[in-house]
Amino acid sequence: MIEISTMVSVLLVVLIIILVFSSVVVVQQGYEFTIERLGRYTETISPGLRVIIPFIDRIGRRINMMEQVLDIPTQEVITRDNAMVAADGVVFFQVLDAAQASYEVSNLEVAILNLTMTNIRTVMGSMDLDELLSKRDDINARLMNVVDEATQPWGVKITRIEIKDITPPLDIVDAMARQMKAERDKRATILVAEGARESEILEAEGSKRAAILEAEGRREAAFKDAEAREREAEAEARATQMVSEAIASGNQQAINYFIAQKYVEAVEKFAVSPNQKTIFMPLEASSLIGSIGGISELFSSLNEDGKAKASKGSVPSTKE
Repeated sequence: MIEISTMVSVLLVVLIIILVFSSVVVVQQGYEFTIERLGRYTETISPGLRVIIPFIDRIGRRINMMEQVLDIPTQEVITRDNAMVAADGVVFFQVLDAAQASYEVSNLEVAILNLTMTNIRTVMGSMDLDELLSKRDDINARLMNVVDEATQPWGVKITRIEIKDITPPLDIVDAMARQMKAERDKRATILVAEGARESEILEAEGSKRAAILEAEGRREAAFKDAEAREREAEAEARATQMVSEAIASGNQQAINYFIAQKYVEAVEKFAVSPNQKTIFMPLEASSLIGSIGGISELFSSLNEDGKAKASKGSVPSTKE
């Protein structure tokens, strides 16, 4: 009897230990567990040490509450302009409600993956090839809005969808390369033409400016020449007037000086002429010499008159 009671006690202790371990649940950080009582969902327990009723309550689903990423496999898409392209991407999501993620959808990751692939074909199929290659951000935004709205009943938030690669066929790639080269050649030709046009415009403006400056220079030179001729004419008129006054007063020496000056100027022009260096004098040499003699007599008489005036104006020192 003692042995039987001892065995019963041991069994009770073991049973108690099993019950204790069955009633204690440790939830890891980043996860949430759903509790089912007799097969029906009752609550969601958060990270930490939790106690449940053994044999009545059990853990239903262990849900990862951290942000997760799914790799979208490569798939072929026909665009609106009938171009076949291959596209792949990634989708980031986070579970916000563990109960909905557990019981509203059978396999959450597979459902999100198939939903994303379907909408990729829908969104990219409604666009042209050029739009696919140039508006990848728009594709990502449209995909995220559509998929996020569809997964809201599952307690899931789609945080980001990225199209990693879009691969068009090789013949289209070659055609795009030729088109790009043609566009670059076109831009280069336009730039060369614009440069030539600007150069011609600048050259024409420079020629115009040079012509204006040259005309202004000629006008200024003409003004200066006219002014010089005017002053020369005034001096000539003044000299002629003085000679005329001297002739009117009967001064023979002034007449001789005037004629001799003009004669010498005329002979000087013959001497400096670039066309001919041999001069045949049609006049007698004595006339030129006589004119020069008259000039010398004129200066001599002027000197004598000056000395006479000076002697009359001075007072001898012996009379003081």
